Amino acid sequence: MRAFRVAVTDTPQLVVEVDDVPRPVWVQILGNTTVYLGASDVSSTTGFPIVKHSAPIEGGLPPGESLYCVTASGETETLCVILQDA
Repeated sequence: MRAFRVAVTDTPQLVVEVDDVPRPVWVQILGNTTVYLGASDVSSTTGFPIVKHSAPIEGGLPPGESLYCVTASGETETLCVILQDA
């Protein structure tokens, strides 16, 4: 298991690279800016929004998928990630 942080801007950032096995992923933001998750073409209009919670949000990546994040134009945020490696 690894824990790391990603500096999120309005340019899509790679969070988790493609792998050939399913992987659990937990995410949480530090501030109050919304972060949007999705594929490499993620945007603030197409991504899955993550807002500040008291506990990390759990999800999973199927084999062959990667995870990207982005904020709305002009915003920045820190995304905390816990990834269960294969």
